[in-house]
Amino acid sequence: MIVADVLGLLGAGVAAGVVSTVVSLASIVSYPALLAFGLPPLTANVTNTVALVFTGVGAAAGSRPELAGQGGRVLRLGPVSALGGATGALLLLVTPSSTFELIAPWLIAMASLLLVRPPSAHPRGERGPAVRVALFCVAVYVGYFGAAGGILMFAVLSAMIDHGPAKLNAMKNVLSGLANAVAATGFALFGPVDWGAAAPLAAGFLIGGWLGPKIVRRMPGNSLRYLAAACGLAVAVTLGWQAYGR
Repeated sequence: MIVADVLGLLGAGVAAGVVSTVVSLASIVSYPALLAFGLPPLTANVTNTVALVFTGVGAAAGSRPELAGQGGRVLRLGPVSALGGATGALLLLVTPSSTFELIAPWLIAMASLLLVRPPSAHPRGERGPAVRVALFCVAVYVGYFGAAGGILMFAVLSAMIDHGPAKLNAMKNVLSGLANAVAATGFALFGPVDWGAAAPLAAGFLIGGWLGPKIVRRMPGNSLRYLAAACGLAVAVTLGWQAYGR
């Protein structure tokens, strides 16, 4: 790749990393960028997934204040998320994507609407089987399809944990990152990853993922919930048009 391509992908990665950690929509920036640089769709998809791992790394580094004292929760919920990501990646390799393409708009729309509801005065807690099943299903979605998966994760965590939006967002970034990392490992081993494009994109994701929590930390009140909900509804409408409007 020429220097201009490397710098372009680095810049796209920074922008996508910020978008990912703030409103969970990295792929609306990074995937089109990879297509614009000449990668075929399948290669762009798996390359994007592999590079996205570094958003989670950057977000974890940038969210240390919000993640303080959350190590036990990560250890309890992390394996659920990782197992879901592995299941999603396996499903992607062995099944057609048409079913998830039809379901995804409805999942994202419902999660977005849940975000604009007032937080529950009595969160369900993280130890109940129902919420763990919900977390697993979201992680499957992240590993399989991915678009706006962080919004789904944010909605599930909002029902589980009594924390402010910034802390929930930090936890969302870590758990989504774990699901994505497991899926990316499978794609790196068995998928057509373009490593020349993945490297600068991943570097940008790392920087953007680190910057994103600093922006979230300064957002007033529940503005993060409303912004994520608005973006999620926009994605749901777009995906719905693509799935049902053909």
